[in-house]
Amino acid sequence: MTATDPAMTALAHSWSALSLLHGRIENRAERALQAEHRLSAREYSLLDVLSRQHDGEGGHLQMRQVADCVVLSQSATTRLVTRLENRRLLSRYLCPTDRRGIYTDVTDDGLRLLEEARPTHNTALREALDQAADEPVLAPLVHAVQQLQGGVQSV
Repeated sequence: MTATDPAMTALAHSWSALSLLHGRIENRAERALQAEHRLSAREYSLLDVLSRQHDGEGGHLQMRQVADCVVLSQSATTRLVTRLENRRLLSRYLCPTDRRGIYTDVTDDGLRLLEEARPTHNTALREALDQAADEPVLAPLVHAVQQLQGGVQSV
């Protein structure tokens, strides 16, 4: 295999297109969320993930699981949680069944902000995908994202 191997070149181009689409979506969401709600895209994502927890069996995520969901390292996720906790959007408490575990919940203020920000995020996502769908190199990826939605309602 060489640097000019057609299969590797195609793979590199595909990865580049995926990275480009992700960057455009993230940038659009970031600008919109910051302008309208003083919230970063990562902060929005964290609030969204944590808002889906419940009190039933397995309903709370461990920090490593949260980190995986928001695509950050565990230490970066902990710093992000601390930042949102300082803004009173999140709260932490000891796990009632395992005193070594710490749970993080979205506060009422955090839930309110998340619900206010959700339409902004969804609009930014839709606009970024619609714009990307007009570009030949990105259109197949947009189609793949739409296929992943399956039976889920449009954003």
